[in-house]
Amino acid sequence: MTGKVIRIERIAPRGGIVEEPEFGTTKHHAENAVYVRTLDEVAELVSDGFSLRMTGKGKRASLVSPKGLRIICG
Repeated sequence: MTGKVIRIERIAPRGGIVEEPEFGTTKHHAENAVYVRTLDEVAELVSDGFSLRMTGKGKRASLVSPKGLRIICG
């Protein structure tokens, strides 16, 4: 990554396709979550293979694997 992370976006937004966590059946549980304060910290974790819980207006949150995310730096 070069520069400060300004956004992390989903490469292919939902279109009615069923989504599932990538690694196992308990990865989405709260006790397995890692909380951070900045987008730079999030980007580091995604680069290390962590999935990211994402949501949009009127959408339920879903866990998105790193291969489904784009990190945008400014």
